[in-house]
Amino acid sequence: MKEYTVCLDAIRECLDHKRFTVASLYKEQKTLDMHIHDCYELYYAISGGNQFFIADQWYEICRGDLFAINHNETHHVFEKMGIPHERYVISIHPDFLAALSTGETDLSKCFQREGKPFCHKVSLDKEDQKQFLYLLHKISASEGYGADIIENIAFSELMILTNRLFLRQKDEIQENRLRSYHPLVSEMIQYINENVTTPLTVNKIADHFFLSESYVCRMFKQCTGTTVNKYLTGRRISIAKTLLAGGSSVLTACEQSGFNDYSNFIKTFTKSVGVSPKRYSKFSNS
Repeated sequence: MKEYTVCLDAIRECLDHKRFTVASLYKEQKTLDMHIHDCYELYYAISGGNQFFIADQWYEICRGDLFAINHNETHHVFEKMGIPHERYVISIHPDFLAALSTGETDLSKCFQREGKPFCHKVSLDKEDQKQFLYLLHKISASEGYGADIIENIAFSELMILTNRLFLRQKDEIQENRLRSYHPLVSEMIQYINENVTTPLTVNKIADHFFLSESYVCRMFKQCTGTTVNKYLTGRRISIAKTLLAGGSSVLTACEQSGFNDYSNFIKTFTKSVGVSPKRYSKFSNS
């Protein structure tokens, strides 16, 4: 299997062929801004020291950490200056994973958010790291006759291992979660999430906390690595995708996700997701 070195290329290939891709990314490869896409993502950290912002949670990234991100969660890696950022990113189409699953074994379980609190991260010990990388290399090295079968078998084993790891650590959720290093930002995120579908602006957030807009923007960016507006837009896009996939009209999705301007919604959604809301709705409900 081809191993990608650019994350966006891997995501596009995954979505176009409705399968899975592996990207080997290094410190030279700049991380994406706050984003969301229609495939599951497994993120394996080769190096640590940076931080991951997923949905409304922060996590420290340590060597050997594995993160499971579903297709409705905004996420962004907050890189610290001078710290190497090496990782494997596996993009997985939900339909492909569903086809490999059985009535007894749901391989998408690690991506499901059945309750809270939920931890997107599991820390692998040396033996688990060795097994995970062995299967990953087996996928990447497969070629010639029967390569597709070898890839599918190794990938299935990789997903079984991943799900077992997440099931094993579910009772240790609180220990793995990184608390915001500024409690105010946690309160801001909670406030945004509770009011995301209203005409919320940075000014309203600042007024609610009796702070200046510049202070709110500075603190939010410092702690999350992204801006208030990018986070707010990402959350609204996530809601809109869920509504469209559930059969809502484009106009309804626009209004109920918090976008006040229809043309701006079309433009923002298309830029973020890669297809227009109408086309996304058609694909999701076909």
